[in-house]
Amino acid sequence: MAKLELFGAARCPYTTEMREWLEFGRREFVEYDVEADTEARSRLRSIAPGVRTIPVLVEDGKILEVGFRGRGCMVER
Repeated sequence: MAKLELFGAARCPYTTEMREWLEFGRREFVEYDVEADTEARSRLRSIAPGVRTIPVLVEDGKILEVGFRGRGCMVER
C-alpha cells in the first residue's frame, strides 16, 4: 500500500479540508505541521523545492496535489 503524507499547518483551513476529504475516503495517511515541525518543513522542501503553498499531498515521495481544490495557504521559506 502506498504511503500518503499530508504536509500542512494547523492555521490553514485547507489542510483541515484535505484531512477531512482523506478521512471521508478512508485513506490512511500521516500528517505533518510544517510550521510547528522543522523536520517536516525540511522534508517538504526536499520533496518540493520552491513550493510555498500548503497543504501538499505526497504519495511515496511524489507530489500528488499542492493546495486543496485550487486553494491553499502560503508558508514562509
